[in-house]
Amino acid sequence: MDESEPVEARARTRLRALRVAAGWSLDDLAARSNLSPSTISRIETGKRTMSVDVLVSLATALRVDAGSLLNEHEGRADVVLRPTPIKRPGATVWRLTPPTSRTTVAKMRLEPGQVPRRPKVHAGEGWFYVLAGRVRLNLEGRELFVEAGESASFSSLMSHAFDAVDGPAELIMVLDADARHDHPDDELGV
Repeated sequence: MDESEPVEARARTRLRALRVAAGWSLDDLAARSNLSPSTISRIETGKRTMSVDVLVSLATALRVDAGSLLNEHEGRADVVLRPTPIKRPGATVWRLTPPTSRTTVAKMRLEPGQVPRRPKVHAGEGWFYVLAGRVRLNLEGRELFVEAGESASFSSLMSHAFDAVDGPAELIMVLDADARHDHPDDELGV
């Protein structure tokens, strides 16, 4: 990006690029950011200035830090060297691909839980490889056990959920663009 380009113009360009890379329409981003589609359109086209509160709402919806929209990390945004752990009850997720990637790859550590996770259905394909431990995959009501060194691949249109069995489990997960669209990055199917 041209260094002489004003910061707000870079933010508008980055906003649109991240939205398009996620496969989201203006309506999709509006629903996630609690802004109107017309507001987002006017921001992207430069017909409206971007206030700090709007910048934060858009960054949160796109699951990036505000600096990513401002392009503070120019030259580094396309590389993930030290993924940040995202902690959720019973799981820790490390996103291994940049936010603009069409495919999401993540490492996940699952802790065995008291209550099995609720099955989900969404567009796309699901795939994971178990690095360590044992994972129970509930697929359309069937219980399948995936051991370390094994993988599972399935249509995400099938009702699915997975959890650790007999102790912690670590896995690598891949979500295609369709699945990523329906999974918030901080959950990644957990």
